[in-house]
Amino acid sequence: MLKQRIITAIVLLAILLPALFSSSPWPFAIVTLVLITAAGWEWGRLNDAPGLGSWVLGGLLALGCAGALAAHWTTQAPDSAWWLAAVLWGLGATFALRGGPKAWPRLPRSLRWVIGLVMLWAAWLALSQSRALGLNFVLSVFALVWAADIAAYAGGRAFGRNKLAPTVSPGKTWEGAITGTAAVLLLAAAWIAADRAYAAEAPSLYTLLVSHLGWPSTLLALLCLAAMSVVGDLVESLVKRAAGAKDSSGLLPGHGGVLDRVDALLPVFPLALALASL
Repeated sequence: MLKQRIITAIVLLAILLPALFSSSPWPFAIVTLVLITAAGWEWGRLNDAPGLGSWVLGGLLALGCAGALAAHWTTQAPDSAWWLAAVLWGLGATFALRGGPKAWPRLPRSLRWVIGLVMLWAAWLALSQSRALGLNFVLSVFALVWAADIAAYAGGRAFGRNKLAPTVSPGKTWEGAITGTAAVLLLAAAWIAADRAYAAEAPSLYTLLVSHLGWPSTLLALLCLAAMSVVGDLVESLVKRAAGAKDSSGLLPGHGGVLDRVDALLPVFPLALALASL
């Protein structure tokens, strides 16, 4: 299993890093479009669209993303789109998590499919626009999610006692969530200092927030972003548990599926752009 994880990670990095560090945002947009299409296929399989139905959902998502790319929405999407996505995530996640895994399959299949397609399309659009805003910006958002996830895992293992959502993800604890949030705040402070010390060409998310909102509001914004990274993870866990699946698929040997790797990113990127627009 460890060997598989390492090989898969190396292959993914060999594809993603050149696209991410390209001087043009287009390669990153195209590579992530392929990945988000795979996530759309996985969403269909988890939501009662097996076989051809899941392929159709993946294809529709790919067409939607390609259309947005052709229309240059990846650099010109209105700020209202990010706020709408953030509000929908907040309301939808609250409803889904309150209902739990048993309530999720009771929603009409078509509604669940639409929810997934809109969620994944908005996340891809936000990813692409974040890259267009600059390498420093997109990396700062990625790092926020990674820091929250890694620190939450470590904090949960070391201090975890109180379950965060036992019916959805029994391994998550309040102590882990608090540790992850603390890591995000430390990361933001360090990144802002680095931006100032090295005069970064493009501002990071953290520098934008501080310069536009001030420190108190930035603190609240970071708390929201850290919380939404947990929410994204929990929502995907809920859908998998409702479907009786351990992983979203086996596309990434040793890692599960694409949704398993990007779940925390899905709400964070639209919300990051919404907050940066302030």
